Amino acid sequence: MSTIIRWDPFEEAGTLRRVVDRLFDDVLLGARAPRTAQNSLPVAAWEPAVEMYETGDEVIVRAEMPNVDPSKVDVTVTGDAITIKGSVRQEEEKKDRSYYRRELRYGSYVRTLPLPAEVNGGDAKATYRDGVLELKIPKSERAKPTSVKVQVAQ
Repeated sequence: MSTIIRWDPFEEAGTLRRVVDRLFDDVLLGARAPRTAQNSLPVAAWEPAVEMYETGDEVIVRAEMPNVDPSKVDVTVTGDAITIKGSVRQEEEKKDRSYYRRELRYGSYVRTLPLPAEVNGGDAKATYRDGVLELKIPKSERAKPTSVKVQVAQ
């Protein structure tokens, strides 16, 4: 059984834009860009990785957010999008350590995702376990699939 996945060309354009922005930051800004260590990503240049899917009754969004205090995560659901905001505090560098790499991601992030269906944002439920935020957002009645019985004409 195959699954149909809704393609959103704008999501791919946003991903491409972020990759190109990061490339230009690396080439043009070089060492001036705030970094955790040489050859690593800029401190605040990250977003939590997400997966989104829908069932017959709800839209599920899962966001990978290790080391995030769930009480400091802000989730906003509108009729057509979901926004996840938060931050990860950076551990202070210790003077007695010689860092070779520092690639753990720190800083603030905002991730806005278009929703594939109309939802009831007021009934959304959020849980956080093992570094993953999971949001279950019920679809509005208009967005739920309905079955129509076919009558045979005689």
